[in-house]
Amino acid sequence: MMQLPNGEKTAETKSSKSLQPITTQITQNEGKAVVLQRADPWIYKHVDGWYYFTATEPAYNYIELRRSQTITGLADAEPVAIWHKHESGEMSEKIWAPEIHFIDGRWYIYFASGRADAGFAHRTYVLENESANPLEGAWTEKGKIIMNWESFNLDATTFEHKGERYLVWAQNDPAIKGNTNLYIAAMENPWTIRGTQIMIATPEYDWEKIGYLVNEGPAVIKRGGSIFISYSASATDFNYCVGLLTAAEDSNLLDAASWTKSPEPVFKTDEERDQYGPGHNGFTVAEDGKTDVFVYHARTYKEIEGDPLNDPNRHTFVKQLHWSEDGKPDFQVWNEGRTR
Repeated sequence: MMQLPNGEKTAETKSSKSLQPITTQITQNEGKAVVLQRADPWIYKHVDGWYYFTATEPAYNYIELRRSQTITGLADAEPVAIWHKHESGEMSEKIWAPEIHFIDGRWYIYFASGRADAGFAHRTYVLENESANPLEGAWTEKGKIIMNWESFNLDATTFEHKGERYLVWAQNDPAIKGNTNLYIAAMENPWTIRGTQIMIATPEYDWEKIGYLVNEGPAVIKRGGSIFISYSASATDFNYCVGLLTAAEDSNLLDAASWTKSPEPVFKTDEERDQYGPGHNGFTVAEDGKTDVFVYHARTYKEIEGDPLNDPNRHTFVKQLHWSEDGKPDFQVWNEGRTR
């Protein structure tokens, strides 16, 4: 059983004769898009047994949610637009990378947005909902998360560890050459960081600096005494790929020295499978309550006309997440047995 980033253990779902064994579901869907034209996917399995899905919609105008009792059922689940961008000012342009979390009995969505008068002036914002079902009820704007300095930032995720809640996100430091680095900070509440933000990753390898110097899209998973943060690097074309940070669970997570970066990408373009630029992933657990699942987006073709951000065909994929003998996630193993 996987421990979710919020510290909760996933619950076993009710048995259903209509459900195929999870190994069959994963095998049949690995390499196939589960949800079309949805980038930066996030699938959250709640203790009620439902899967809640959100992602970047291709027009960048609103945030949608859908839910299903199976992962593959998300493809046909009815999407509900729960929030629309503002007409002007903050939260009025390019709504990116929403994530849904359940914290202390309430739902929260973290997302990034620019301004209509400055489209790439992205900051991180938070929505809150007290309803049992987040597709219902009212979403309240909790406002912008105030970072230690004012600059482009996005892709916030949150997790709990040993009674402390943390935020991890990507941000541009004007004093550092490049686009975005990864930062971590403790949280006072779900919309406020506490203390000093700590940089835990900056683009340093060649594969992180193709097109742009980018570390972004962090996602957290815990297992076997370690905390892993996957992240994405380089431009959002076929060079986009996934890297990995690792820290011991007993280390000081607010100490940059606690985090070790893998020197090679752990998941990248696979031309044999027609998956290009995979990245901005998340993690969930399968219907059996035990099998870890890797959620990510990718395109099915290599060449893109114009700006990749204007290409809508980043689709949501899932695959089983395997684990190596040394206790690290192995993203390269596919269920037919081949290793990339």
